[in-house]
Amino acid sequence: MEGTSNAKHSSFWGIMVIAGTVIGGGMFALPVDLAGSWFFWGAFILIISWFSMLHSGLLLLEANLNYPVGSSFNTITKDLIGNKWNIISGITVAFVLYILTYAYISANGAIISETIFMNSGYHVNNQAVGICTAVFTASVLWISSLAASRITSLFLGIKIIAFIVVFGSFFFQVDYSILKDVNGISENKDSYFPYIFMAIPVCLASFGFHGNIPSLIICYGKKKNKLVKSIVFGSLLALIIYLFWLYCTMGNIHRSNFKDIIASGGNVDSLVKSFIGTNQTGPIEFFLLVFSNLAVASSFFGVTLGLFDYLADLFKFDNSNLGRFKTILLTFVPPGILYLFFPNGFIYGIGGAGLCATIWAVIVPSILALKSREKFPDKAFTVWGGRIIPTIVIIFGIVVIVCWFGSTFNVLPRFG
Repeated sequence: MEGTSNAKHSSFWGIMVIAGTVIGGGMFALPVDLAGSWFFWGAFILIISWFSMLHSGLLLLEANLNYPVGSSFNTITKDLIGNKWNIISGITVAFVLYILTYAYISANGAIISETIFMNSGYHVNNQAVGICTAVFTASVLWISSLAASRITSLFLGIKIIAFIVVFGSFFFQVDYSILKDVNGISENKDSYFPYIFMAIPVCLASFGFHGNIPSLIICYGKKKNKLVKSIVFGSLLALIIYLFWLYCTMGNIHRSNFKDIIASGGNVDSLVKSFIGTNQTGPIEFFLLVFSNLAVASSFFGVTLGLFDYLADLFKFDNSNLGRFKTILLTFVPPGILYLFFPNGFIYGIGGAGLCATIWAVIVPSILALKSREKFPDKAFTVWGGRIIPTIVIIFGIVVIVCWFGSTFNVLPRFG
């Protein structure tokens, strides 16, 4: 068994871990939730979300580097802002990582089952497939955290190849009348704007790499240059791919068709079916299925690795076989049980994660960075911009919370 590594990895490895975690299930939620605001406003709010989440991640890194390697949210939050904030932060961290784990089990079950049906004609039970993928991931993580990270990197490499093949084809098929929604139901450009607010929590959750920062520090030590490069370029790679993804999806699938996808539950398989319905050739269809499966799988590994490390630190489980097995049970059993009762919760899971992620991945990191600057005058790393950046990030977090409640209680306009 092994749980840590030395600091000999290149920055490329960290970039792949961050990008591999980010580029996954959230990618399939984005076109569905941004369908109301459509491409141009959707791209705008996606860039704003990336900027805010990138800097909240750097603020978290700033605070984390003042503590011993292996320290997680629980240790840092309790020391810097007290036990009450630590409890609040701990609840939201656990909720976000658990709900994302649940969402990816749901997505895995849906897309793998759909893949099996399309290639063999056999219907398999989604829930059985979802649970099997969870067991497989748990087994890999129990053997080695490093193995899970490397599988994530491998999946990312393969899915980038599949992405290039599939969306290189879709790119040249983009219909600008669809992208501009010129045949929309008598809507003008200004009418898209109100829909961005209901999508902001999903955009935030789609850049959720923060749970992997302690894991990166375990692997890199306190080599701040490699850590910063991993976060900046990993999240930037995700943003570029997201924008390209929106361009291809919204340039091939009519805006009105997204209403049917939303009505069917919005899971990954529904969006893939819509793509295949645009009369793709056999090879393109194959690579689309490969990409869809690996996109969800890589995020699943990344999120569960972050949850595993968080729980190990929280409960002080050692790195022995028994200690890792206890952590595995706590990581996978609760979301597995939830999945058995609510198998189609992908979109709801991603949206719910966005709310709580606002607390522990946006607001709390900003506060931690400000407090750590007071406590550690000889800090190893400081995010640029002084107090301006933490303030901007906190304001963004407050906007996200307001939007989430507005959407939940149907105050904001809802598309579909």
